This record gives sequence, structure tokens and C-alpha cells, in this order.
Amino acid sequence: MTDTNHTPIRPRRRGRMRLLLGAACAAVLAVTGTMTATNAYAEADRTLTSNLTGTHNGYFFSFWKDSGNASMTLRADGRYTSSWDRSTNNWVGGKGWATGNRRTVTYSGSYNPGNNNTYLALYGWTRNPLIEYYVVENFGSYNPSSGATRMGTVTTDGGTYDILRSQRVNAPSIDGNQTFYQFWSVRQQKRSSGTITTANHFDAWARAGLNLGTNHSYQIMATEGYQSSGSSDITVREGSGGNPTSPPPTGNPGTGNCTATLSAGQQWGDRFNINVAVSGATNWVVSLGLGGGQSVQNSWNASVSGTSGTVTATPNGSGNNFGITVMANGNWNWPTVTCRTG
Repeated sequence: MTDTNHTPIRPRRRGRMRLLLGAACAAVLAVTGTMTATNAYAEADRTLTSNLTGTHNGYFFSFWKDSGNASMTLRADGRYTSSWDRSTNNWVGGKGWATGNRRTVTYSGSYNPGNNNTYLALYGWTRNPLIEYYVVENFGSYNPSSGATRMGTVTTDGGTYDILRSQRVNAPSIDGNQTFYQFWSVRQQKRSSGTITTANHFDAWARAGLNLGTNHSYQIMATEGYQSSGSSDITVREGSGGNPTSPPPTGNPGTGNCTATLSAGQQWGDRFNINVAVSGATNWVVSLGLGGGQSVQNSWNASVSGTSGTVTATPNGSGNNFGITVMANGNWNWPTVTCRTG
């Protein structure tokens, strides 16, 4: 669905940036806030260079720019990568959910702002009343809350955030040009990976007299650049849970010229996805050694035998990339992997 309603936002001063996405389409996208682990398939990577909203691998996404060379590539699960250069006046994009709520959001990756006007934030809108809100985790040379009215602080998720409010008058919004308030939580200790307990920000804003609307629109983990250059590689998911231990970048080879490579997928509070890419053969047999207490809940794009201990995957006609969902049961280590030709 192409976003045709977004109009460029001009900064009120030099370097002022806006996270205004074209969300006229977002309200009609019925994406649930909680992901399920029953992926029937994994969508291929998709690179965007023109304005668009939609879903990809179960996540809502939005990409918008007003000019120049900015692009965002939608990758597995909640991951996206982006890059832009100074030919771009303003761009913003990210992955998340079509409907915001008091969810706990975990994100990880790399963000390269340099000494530029850019930032990384959990971003959303509400209606009744119309409110634009930001939980800013990192930014470059420009603090996006500059010029806003300071309303206090909130300490959560290992850091302290400044709480601020600003107002936009007759400015573009998800409902056309409107006058509305912006609510800000700007983290004092910048970071590019972590957990955001959204409810803690919502409650802190309410204690400061900043009440969100009753009707939530989208909520995404966004990267923005304004007259700048930079890049990001961000993965977002819902929940906190444990952190799976990453294996080597390539799996252990077995016999023949077959190699299996593991990469991270989505994670929940009790389970996580593992993506497997096989190279060197088309008649492969991949063995995955699960740890104590772990079991396979789901799999896609391969025929998988077994649910605990060592499980075996073979091709099912869906190519050389497949995945499994592992119930952690407190064990967040990734499985071992070997590959041999069949």
C-alpha cells in the first residue's frame, strides 16, 4: 500500500527533525500486536526506495522520504537495514506494529549517526486526542527534544529519560494538517540495543499530565535522517525474555561441501526463532543439537524430524533456507549445527 498522503515536514529551526510517517494506511492494516510463532513461510528480503507501508514477515513497516538516496531493506522477522546520504532532505522508516499499546519492546543492532541530524526512536501516534510520541534511544548531533518544555524525568530499563512536551500548530499528521502535542522521552545515556518498557513511559507521561489518546495508531522502532548521512541495522521484537547466545557466524561443516549458517530470528519471552541457510549442496541433511530442556515447537521451509535432542532437517522443495522455533525452557543457548550431503 503506497503512502500518498505524507507531506514533508519543515523544521522550525535548522536541524529540527520529524518522525512523521504516512500512516493514513496504517489504521486499516489489521496486524495484531503479539506475534505468533507459527510462520508458514519466510518472506524474502525486500528493498524500498519509494514511500510505502505494509507488512513483512509479520511486522508492520513504514518507509517515507521526500527526496534523495535513502533506502530500507526489510529482512527476516523484525529486522531492517537502512542507509541514506546527504542528497536526502528527510527520510524515516522502521518496523513494528500497526496498533500501538503498552507492550515491552526489545531491539538490537547497530546505528551509525555520526555527527549528523538523525535519531533512533520508538515512535507512534494516538487519536482522541491526537498525540505524536517518541521514546528516543539514540541520536546524532541534534537532540530532538530541543525547544520542548521539560516536564520531569523517568528512570526505567537501566537509564534515565527526560520527559518533554512540544506542540505543532497546523502541521501535517496522520489526519492531515492539525494542531497537536508531541510527548517525548529522551534517553540521557544513548544506546542502540535494549528493552523499552513502553508502559513505564506512558505512565510517567500521565503523572506529568501528558495523557495519550484512547485510540492507538501504529508503533514502530524507527530510524530517521534529516539532511545527513548514516546507516542502521535494527531488529525489533515484542517482549524481553532471555538473550540467546550467538554461535559462530557459520555452522560446523559435516561431510562433503555442505555448510549450514545460523542467524537470529524473532524472540519471545519463552521461545526464539533460528534461521538456517544452507550452501554448497541441494541434497543436504542438517542436524541441529538442542540443549537441555529445549524443544522444537515449529519449523518452516524444510522437513524436520524430532523435537528434542538432535533434530534433523532435509529439503522439502522450498529452497535452502529454513527455520525452527525453539522453546527455551530457560536455556537460551543456540543449537549446535552440522551439515552433510544426502
